[in-house]
Amino acid sequence: MPQWRNISLWMDQLDDPLVARPCLEHDLDVNVAIIGAGYTGLWTAYYLKRQAPELTIAIIEAQTAGFGASGRNGGWLMGNLLGEDRLLAGLHAEARRASFDLLHGIPDEVAQVLAREGIDCDYRKGGALYCAARYPEQEASLRAYLHKLYCQGLTDADYRWLSPQQLAEQLRIARPYGGIYAPHVATIQPAKLVRGLARVVERMGVKIYENSPVTQWQSGGLRTAKASARAVWVVPAVEGYANTLPPLGRYQLPVQSLIVATEPLPASTWDEIGLSHGQAFGESSRQVTYGQRTADNRLVFGARGGYQFAGQLRHNFDLTDSEVELRRYLFSELFPQLKNARISHSWGGNLGMSRQFRPHMLCDQQSGIALAGGYGGEGVGAANLGGRTLADLILGRDTALTKQPWVIRERGLDALKAWEPEPCRWLGYNAIIRSFVHEDQVLANPNSAPWRRKWATGVAGFMEGFMH
Repeated sequence: MPQWRNISLWMDQLDDPLVARPCLEHDLDVNVAIIGAGYTGLWTAYYLKRQAPELTIAIIEAQTAGFGASGRNGGWLMGNLLGEDRLLAGLHAEARRASFDLLHGIPDEVAQVLAREGIDCDYRKGGALYCAARYPEQEASLRAYLHKLYCQGLTDADYRWLSPQQLAEQLRIARPYGGIYAPHVATIQPAKLVRGLARVVERMGVKIYENSPVTQWQSGGLRTAKASARAVWVVPAVEGYANTLPPLGRYQLPVQSLIVATEPLPASTWDEIGLSHGQAFGESSRQVTYGQRTADNRLVFGARGGYQFAGQLRHNFDLTDSEVELRRYLFSELFPQLKNARISHSWGGNLGMSRQFRPHMLCDQQSGIALAGGYGGEGVGAANLGGRTLADLILGRDTALTKQPWVIRERGLDALKAWEPEPCRWLGYNAIIRSFVHEDQVLANPNSAPWRRKWATGVAGFMEGFMH
């Protein structure tokens, strides 16, 4: 039996015995075959069964529910979609507002399902705090971002500026320059959600087969080492593991994000820090940091990881000393009192990144293939949206979900933009990440010359633009 409990803090906290469900040993005939028992696959099955309970649905999972990003992420349930401002920029004002409202409603939709189905995953909707915390340039970039959002029709009910004093009412950091508060974010215990969803869809009649890696898939069905499944619809819901199902790896690359968790901290420490209502937080740098206070009073903190040549999956997430210490350094800059806190867990996971950082929800009626992905690290909430959207598309329903600019209808995989061949993407990715690291090092040094700070920011900004 694989050591699934060692995957993350979240899996380690489960009361489940983590015994695998039976593998697929006999051929199946179903209406819908879903590859992957993560959030996207489970949400798709859930909403399909809610709307069309007569459908026969099977989920075929290579390991166990929660093995992938669904059991490893930072626990942010966001009412957002990666690059939403770019995706919605071309819409007229009324339609753009409606799309933002649809996205912002994701946490509340999940909360309704949790209440209806009796899933306890430590859900707390405390919003998110995006902080200017380590150098003054962060304040400028956050204010520019807020101005951009307001120009698109959003208001301070959606995102509002917090002065250092206002920020301190929720989160107290060492060098506050202010921040943005976004109310449309909740924090959760991710493994409790994915495992709870798996139990719910099983009660609804969905069959889940574990320890069953798919070896071949195509329109009309799939194969594992022991059996096959014929299906009207095939839904590859694998996100960061797309390269295990050619040709999906051409369109979605696995990148890694790495996380640490402290041991439970005393109440006196949290009285100094804040985060008393389940808020998520991050500091505004291109390192992409994110954190939360868990229900058992740990600090969970993550930051951007890496990319491996040829889009290879990272399988070993025993973090190196340098990977752990970078994250300790970053959270200690915010909370100096935690510099020597004991780190009890460290882990990471593969997440899917699409070209131009454009999430997609695709349904090809002709081939019977539907998929969603490219969430780019925001998949806890986006997968719920993806599951709802794929269910409507498969059932041929014309809804607000199916009319969004990230939806691709009546076209196959060729509608997705492919990544460049190697070594171009590896060289490009590493050049971009090095520019981000250099910028952060220069700006974090208060003695850096103004021209050097401006140059580092300019180069990093240019490289970030190149990514899109």
